[in-house]
Amino acid sequence: MSKQKKPTVALIYDFDGTLSPGNMQEYGFIPSTGLSAEEFWRKSREMTESQDASEILCYMRLMIEEANHKRISLKRESFKKYGSCVDLFKGVNEWFELINDYGKKKGLKIEHYINSSGLKEIIEGTPIAKYFKRIYACSFYYSGSDVAEWPAVAVDFTAKTQFLFMINKGIESVKDNKKVNDFKPDFERPIPFRHMIYFGDGATDIPCMKLVKQSGGYSIAVYTPKDKTKKKSAEKLIYEGRVNFVCPADYSRESQIHQIVKKILDKIYADFEVDKLVM
Repeated sequence: MSKQKKPTVALIYDFDGTLSPGNMQEYGFIPSTGLSAEEFWRKSREMTESQDASEILCYMRLMIEEANHKRISLKRESFKKYGSCVDLFKGVNEWFELINDYGKKKGLKIEHYINSSGLKEIIEGTPIAKYFKRIYACSFYYSGSDVAEWPAVAVDFTAKTQFLFMINKGIESVKDNKKVNDFKPDFERPIPFRHMIYFGDGATDIPCMKLVKQSGGYSIAVYTPKDKTKKKSAEKLIYEGRVNFVCPADYSRESQIHQIVKKILDKIYADFEVDKLVM
């Protein structure tokens, strides 16, 4: 039986296309190489296809190759500086405080997590990094002089689902991935799936969105406002039963997504109170 007096709710976000309108590498790093975004991603795709390799590992390798070729700094702090250039959707900067305040008023403990195929080091340089309990994302292996040498963590859609179980079981370190398969009774898991809200926009998010929804939690597909193509792709996820809601990526106080999340938090708290009566 759970002994929690205050339920913890995890809000879990993809980054590119979900909190930011573009790929994070395109805001600082790729321009510094002298390549256009189209050229960089074309090279990455060609590497993936020619080597029959992971597209995530290939884009990370290409970043190292291009940086070395153009003598661009690969220090951790350089990536963080690129993060300060990343654009965010409307309302994102204020979103976390709004939700934290609402959760506190409802008697909920709110935790925010990133679950992204982008770069952890760049995300750490954004102004919103301070709000995340954990940032699960790709990262580099660094030398003694703090220079990126090799991919250390590559996050594809399979790894993303693994991170959901890590959040569910309270496992914070990526190196403890073997603990994910250890048996842990549901009542001992700090954040049940029914207390999760997942935000995503693309194909790599579909397994996570469907897993959270099927496990009693809530999944929200977002799309770039006024982008009819992305809206249509997001709405398709509703028809396929993969998500609960579809919203434009506007996180301001009066936005649709803000109203939906508040209602979800209301329901999570009400369900928690009812469960206590049954127990």
